[in-house]
Amino acid sequence: MLLYTYFSSAMISPLYSTSCQLLGQFHLNGMHKAGDVVLGGLFQVHFFSVFSDLSFTSKPQHPTCHSFDVLGFRRAQTMAFAIDEINRNSNLLPNVTLGYSLYDNCGKLGIGFRAALSLASGREEQFMLDKTCAGNPPVLGIVGDSSSTRSIAISSVLGLYRVPMVSHFATCSCLSDQQKFPSFFRTIPSDAFQVRAMIQILRHFGWTWAGLLISHDDYGLHAARSFQSDLAQSGGGCLAYLEVLPWGNDPAELRRIVDVMRKSTARVVIVFAHQSHMINLMKEVVRQNVTGLQWMASEAWTAATVLQTPQLMPYLGGTLGIAIRRGHIPGFRDFLLQILPDLQHNNSYENYLVNQFWEHTFQCKFAPPQAGWVEAGGSLCTGQEDLQNVDTELLHTSDLRPEYNVYKAVYALAYALDDMLQCEPGRGPFSGHSCGSLQRLEPWQLVYYLEKVNFTTQFGDQVSFDENGDVLPIYDVMNWLWLPDGQTKVQNVGEVKESAKGEELTLHEDKIFWNFESKQPPRSVCSESCPPGTRMARKKGEPECCFDCIPCSEGKISNSTDSMECTSCPEDFWSSPQRDHCVLKETEFLSYYEPLGICLTTASLLGTFICVIVLGIFIHHRGTPIVRANNSELSFQLLLSLKLCFLCSLLFIGRPRLWTCQLRHAAFGISFVLCISCILVKTMVVLAVFKASKPGGGAFLKWFGLLQQRGTVLVLISIQAAICTAWLVSSSPAPHKNTQYHNDKIIYECLVGSTVGFGVLLGYIGFLAILSFLLAFLARNLPDSFNEAKLITFSMLIFCAVWVAFVPAYVSSPGKYADAVEVFAILASGFGLLVSLFGPKCHIILLRPERNTKKAIMGRGIES
Repeated sequence: MLLYTYFSSAMISPLYSTSCQLLGQFHLNGMHKAGDVVLGGLFQVHFFSVFSDLSFTSKPQHPTCHSFDVLGFRRAQTMAFAIDEINRNSNLLPNVTLGYSLYDNCGKLGIGFRAALSLASGREEQFMLDKTCAGNPPVLGIVGDSSSTRSIAISSVLGLYRVPMVSHFATCSCLSDQQKFPSFFRTIPSDAFQVRAMIQILRHFGWTWAGLLISHDDYGLHAARSFQSDLAQSGGGCLAYLEVLPWGNDPAELRRIVDVMRKSTARVVIVFAHQSHMINLMKEVVRQNVTGLQWMASEAWTAATVLQTPQLMPYLGGTLGIAIRRGHIPGFRDFLLQILPDLQHNNSYENYLVNQFWEHTFQCKFAPPQAGWVEAGGSLCTGQEDLQNVDTELLHTSDLRPEYNVYKAVYALAYALDDMLQCEPGRGPFSGHSCGSLQRLEPWQLVYYLEKVNFTTQFGDQVSFDENGDVLPIYDVMNWLWLPDGQTKVQNVGEVKESAKGEELTLHEDKIFWNFESKQPPRSVCSESCPPGTRMARKKGEPECCFDCIPCSEGKISNSTDSMECTSCPEDFWSSPQRDHCVLKETEFLSYYEPLGICLTTASLLGTFICVIVLGIFIHHRGTPIVRANNSELSFQLLLSLKLCFLCSLLFIGRPRLWTCQLRHAAFGISFVLCISCILVKTMVVLAVFKASKPGGGAFLKWFGLLQQRGTVLVLISIQAAICTAWLVSSSPAPHKNTQYHNDKIIYECLVGSTVGFGVLLGYIGFLAILSFLLAFLARNLPDSFNEAKLITFSMLIFCAVWVAFVPAYVSSPGKYADAVEVFAILASGFGLLVSLFGPKCHIILLRPERNTKKAIMGRGIES
């Protein structure tokens, strides 16, 4: 339908005609200047357009454009200025005059597409068919379009013929696809970089919870796709909501969107849309009085002065925005002041843009005016009006951003053309090492040189294109400042650019105006960071930024605010009460420094000391009858064994080590076997002496002489020594860190190794003790003159009672208390034997010496 009126002439012209006559033309607002090489331009100089009803029953009328866009006109004039500057530059394209052909797209795809076709195909009313097809194309390259949607459509067609198109404002990341758009370039960074730049700002201020509003076009939809993808990959946050702003004024939909914003906990709102969308949105924001939001603007509306009004600044004040790099263009303002209307062709579409600007600026009409204009009080334009006497945005050249991109786009085409024309014949990059010539320029040749262009502007910015046709990305970060007097100012507070390290963000936070009572950046998170000692647990069905904080279990910690899992502490460590760091586990063993250990150590040393005292008493009174009775040597051995029993208990106190674990039970077993063996032999001697006192019993006594007694003790000890040796060799006791009783405590203990070996050791001691008890019990009623059996019986009874009680107590006691039970059993049995066997004798020796005589012993008994 768009091409119908343009190509309809081909269907009705004579088949064999050598001349083609156009039956019609697109009536497009434009600006033109002749030159050796012509560059095209597409700019939005009007905001809106009106199309007649396309009923397909009559020839459609040409669309009309209205609502003049001064900034769009300034961008078109920027291209005219750049071409004029290049023509005056003797070092760039010498002997070549550039011309331009600029069209107004009126903000509509249909009109922009018609303009692009006119630029690519020519606008002459008549052209001749030439067999050689000699001559230059109508335009060698096009600057524009400003819209991503229009650029996609136009570049898709121009790319088929490799006509280069350098956009100054189309940011859709999709245009970086060189397979689809092989001849598309741009001097504005892709939205992919703009999205990453915004994410950098979000991360800088810790904003992990934000809303995203987009326009319903390629610009907004591709930005949303990139935003969601990059935000997920960076892990920098989540979107609380994603809403598509409607085209035009849709009150019901806008009311719903603003209601979502008002109810959301997200304090940051990112908007990828055009200023026309924002105007309609802000009307509803003001109606619902939604304040307390931090707005982030895409480059499409960062510099929109139409939004910087006293009515909107209470809501939009403090806005942070991504803006096109600002540049300085010397002499541009003077060039604009030289603009004059074309009075001879004031009704011609070909040079109508300047006249429309003049009428818009001075609120007048060129003759002949429309009917009723003069009658209504309207004035006529004379063409002599002075631009310096009016306040027009055209002359506000201190903050040139899109214009700077236009400027760089024109120069990129000029430098590429200059490189192409400087090619030496025979050394060219094309087929047969040929070069492009001024007489037969081809657009695809210019594409080749555009890919390699590299120059630096007067502002110091380097311009070159990567493999995707994208320029080196750099953006300014802007902040909307609301001054106390009600004035507004958009100030530069930083920049973000691409480097070898990625996106580098530089912010001057002291300059940023925050539209909040605190004058500080707002908090915008779905869930506050989890404190140390807790982990994040995502809420089902909600974004990953929304979570609960679950305390770490015992033995695990979390010292990070974004940890999803708690970390287990190393083996010898445990979690602190706050679960934020690991601490060394408390160790537990029967220590010499704790009250229980001190008491047991004292008792052990006391028992040893008493044994030494008793031994000293016996040595000092070794000639007395009470010491010599019942084999004094066995009494000395018994005292020595009791002293060893008391001392071996010290091996159970202190931190278990390999040598103490191996020695403690061996020493315990051998010491007690020595003790019980002496008692057993003593009992047997008592029985032997009693048998020998009877007639014919002398022969029986020779079997219990001194050597036999020593031999019996040695054999009994050797058996225990063999048991201990087999135990230590087969499965030796070893120190062990026990964490079964307490997770936060390490209990150092000695594993017995072989339970069988430990049982045999105890069983052998028990067997000897029971045997001694039985023999002593049988001899208890013998005459007192020979009898020590009562004392032995009582001592064995105490001994057996202690060790019978020891077994269940030992098994049921955890950790150090098991060692304490064993030490207590050793000490209790030792003291029982010491007091029972030697207490009565010491009493007689020290306190009743008159009874320590042979007569007293023979008459009353040893123990009395």
